[in-house]
Amino acid sequence: MKRARSRSSPPLVSRTTAIDEPAFAAAFDALSAPRTVWSAPGDALVIGGGAAATLTAAGGDRFASIRRATTELFESGDVHAGTEAARPRVFGGFSFHEGAADGEPWGAFPEARFVFPRVQLTIADNGAWLTVNAVGPDAGIDAVEERLAREVDRFADLAAADGRSARPLRPGIRESRRTTSREAWRDSVGAAVGRIADGDLRKVVLAQALEADLAADFPRAATLERLAEKYPDCHRYWFEPADGEGAFFGATPERLVSLRGRTVETDALAGTTGRGETPSEDEWLAQELLDDEKNVHEHELVAETVRDQLEPFAASISAGERRVRRLATVQHLHTPITAELDADRHVLELVEALHPTPAVGGLPPDRALTTIRETEPFDRGWYAAPVGWIDAAGNGAFAVAIRSAVATPRRATLFAGVGIVSDSDPDREWDEVQLKYRPILDELERDGAGGSADS
Repeated sequence: MKRARSRSSPPLVSRTTAIDEPAFAAAFDALSAPRTVWSAPGDALVIGGGAAATLTAAGGDRFASIRRATTELFESGDVHAGTEAARPRVFGGFSFHEGAADGEPWGAFPEARFVFPRVQLTIADNGAWLTVNAVGPDAGIDAVEERLAREVDRFADLAAADGRSARPLRPGIRESRRTTSREAWRDSVGAAVGRIADGDLRKVVLAQALEADLAADFPRAATLERLAEKYPDCHRYWFEPADGEGAFFGATPERLVSLRGRTVETDALAGTTGRGETPSEDEWLAQELLDDEKNVHEHELVAETVRDQLEPFAASISAGERRVRRLATVQHLHTPITAELDADRHVLELVEALHPTPAVGGLPPDRALTTIRETEPFDRGWYAAPVGWIDAAGNGAFAVAIRSAVATPRRATLFAGVGIVSDSDPDREWDEVQLKYRPILDELERDGAGGSADS
C-alpha cells in the first residue's frame, strides 16, 4: 500500500506527451547538463537532461539509502506517463568499493549518485515521448504543463532541422600511459595465483587503467552513436557530473540484474577469447573457448555464485545453456539466468546482493576485494560497479560498468580487467586486457589509426 506523503516530502510532478522522433545527436546536444543516456537490448533508449532531483549516498548502507530516497521521491508524485516506456525513472550508479575514490578522475562521481532528469526523451518501439519532471517549489502542475509545451516546440524544431550535418571525426590520441607495467602485472598475477594455490582465494579479478591524452575534444554524441552501431546487443550508458565537464560511459555486455514485477533476469558472463579474421577461424576460436578448461572453470564459478546470491530471494531459479556470445572484438562464455521472486522486492535489494559478481570481483568476495585494493595502483571508482535505473514501482535494470572510461574533453581513463584462477598465465591475461580496451579505445583513436595502446 502506498504511504501517505509527509508534509516534509517534496512534491513531484511529471508530464509526458508523444512527439516526432528527433535524431539522437540533435537531442543530446539540446539537453542541459547533467545528461544521462541509457540504452539496452529490449529496453527503450532514454536521454535525460538536467536534474529535477539528485540523490547521493555514501558508506556501507549506500544501496539502502538510495532505495529509501528513491521510494520517498516517487511516493510524493503526481505522474502522467502516457506510456509505460516513458515512465519517470532515476538514473545513476555506485562506486565499486565502499569509500569515496581518492582524487582524479573520480572526484565528480561519489559513492552513489542518481539523477531524476528535468527533461527525459524516451525513444521506444511505440514512438518517441517527451517528459518534463519537477520536484519541490517548481512542481506546480500548471507550470510543468507549460514547460512541457515549450519543450515540445523546441524538439519539433530539432526534428525538422536535423540530418544535414556530418558526424564529427574521432579525436585521436596524442599520448597514453599505463598505470600498470608489464613487469608489475606479471608480479601481481603470480602473487594472486600463489594465494589461490594456498587456498586463500578461488578467483580474483585484476584490472588495469590506461590514461589517454586526446588530440582534440572527443565528440560526445557521435561517440555514443558509434558505440550503438558497433555494440547493439550491449548496455550503453552515459553519466555526467553536475557541471557536465566530464562523463563516465561505456558499452558493457554484462547485465547485473533486471527486475519487472517478480521476474528477475541476470547473466553469468566470464571466459574470453578474440574474434577470428575469417568465419571459420571465428568458429574455431568459439569452440576452443567452450572446450578450454581454464575459461570454463572461471565461468562456472561465476554462474554458481550468481545462483547462490539469488537463492535467498527466489521461489525458483533456472539457468540456460552455456553458450558463446559474440561481440565486435571479443567472444565470451555466457549463461542466462532467470528467477521468480518469493515476494515483492526493490531492484536495489538484488543489486546489493549481487555486487560484485565474481566476474568483476572474485571468490571469496571479501578476500578478493581486499586483494584488489592491495594490488591495483588506481581506484576503480564506478568501473565494474552497478549502473542503471529505478522506477516508481521499484523495478529497474542495472548493468556492470565494464568496457568503460571516465573522460573530460581532452583526457580519458580506460579500464579493463581479467579473472585470475589457478592456471592463469600472466602474458595471456595481459593480452586479454588489451582486447577489452578496444571498444572504447577504437572510438578515441583517429580514424584509421588502430595499433597498440602502448605509449
